[in-house]
Amino acid sequence: MAGDSTWTSATASTQTDPQLACPIGPVVDLVFSRWTTPILWTLHTHGRQRFVELERRIARITPKVLTQRLRQLERDGLVRRTYHAEVPPRVEYEITDLGRSLAPLFAHLAEWAAENLEKVEQARHDYDA
Repeated sequence: MAGDSTWTSATASTQTDPQLACPIGPVVDLVFSRWTTPILWTLHTHGRQRFVELERRIARITPKVLTQRLRQLERDGLVRRTYHAEVPPRVEYEITDLGRSLAPLFAHLAEWAAENLEKVEQARHDYDA
């Protein structure tokens, strides 16, 4: 990547402002927070779901955290919340087209993980030894 002129010019022009030093920083903050990826992955894989379905599928997430993350994802335009005024009321969540547009990124990361996580584990083992 060091020879890539886009990479070099982007880093050279942002060296004075630490907040702009990495142009993908905002995307990483948006998409790769602790629970965002599992929520988006689950909605992409299983489609529209109710809160309790999401809670069951995403192990160890608390209801409070799930609520907070869903609200943030809705605010960011990655998840759509639909309220059905019936008795009892029903709320469903689904991934939006914007959220779905992250699928290729997740696919590349899944491919990278399959090819490299074993190497990472080996490097950790070597380092710790």
